[in-house]
Amino acid sequence: MSDPVHRKVIILGSGPAGYTAAIYTARANLAPLVITGNEPGGQLMTTTDVENYPGYPKGVTGPDMMEELREQAERFGTEIHYDMGVRADLSKRPFELEVDGGEIFTCDALIISTGASAKYLGLPNEQRLQKSGGGVTACATCDGHFYSGQEVAVVGGGDTAMEEAQFLTRMCKKVHLIHRRDEFRASKIMQKRTLENPKIEVHWNRAVKDVLGKDRVEGLVLENTVDGSSEELVCTGLFLAIGHVPNSKIFAGQLDMNETGYLEVKPGSTATNIAGVFAAGDVADHVYRQAVTAAGTGCMAAIDAERWLAEQEG
Repeated sequence: MSDPVHRKVIILGSGPAGYTAAIYTARANLAPLVITGNEPGGQLMTTTDVENYPGYPKGVTGPDMMEELREQAERFGTEIHYDMGVRADLSKRPFELEVDGGEIFTCDALIISTGASAKYLGLPNEQRLQKSGGGVTACATCDGHFYSGQEVAVVGGGDTAMEEAQFLTRMCKKVHLIHRRDEFRASKIMQKRTLENPKIEVHWNRAVKDVLGKDRVEGLVLENTVDGSSEELVCTGLFLAIGHVPNSKIFAGQLDMNETGYLEVKPGSTATNIAGVFAAGDVADHVYRQAVTAAGTGCMAAIDAERWLAEQEG
């Protein structure tokens, strides 16, 4: 086996957090290496239009935005490696990472920006329309504006689903909230607000069995979870609010994380419980999960890493 490839800074992940961290560390002459992960560009690569990121008054597609961020990072000397981290050893310095292709990388400082993946139902047409930008999404804040005056559906029964549904009532004609049980798991106050909102119709004991539409969502096939009967629901957008999974599995047992796997950082910092390891973006953020907040913490992680390295050398 060849010797490990060493870099002063390695950034794991290539979404807004990772590329922003790369821009800042590269400008600090730290020559960062970005290991992209299996979805270069992150969740925004499946987002058709981004209209809420500052600096794009006419909007931008997710892929175009990530391409521009990648070019900006490379302009300052960032090295991009297209592979996915599959193993991490943070017990010694330099830190060691193994990628799917079998190569071993080591680094003095590590910035983790591996993101979080939205949970989907796994239905064939749901996945096809989600990838093509045809009306299936997991972010009302990002995409709700595109459904102004339309009827949409939200799937879920927790606080996130309630928040998404209520947010969508600001611009949508009607919101259908679909829940597979006969009671919500959301907090009482969120349930009360949802049930009292005249623009929200709750479909109890219903599960989505199919998504209708060729180029865009045209409706759903709902199955009654009590008697097994089916019915069709007409809508033009499907919002999934059944949770996210942070991409932190390879750090289990090494880094502090909450009960659902989000990495924990020190207040006012991106520092993890291991000195020299920093976390940015959705992998450490279960609250906001926006491109602009991910980019902000990517900047923070880069500055934290730069200052930490300077202290080690000083």
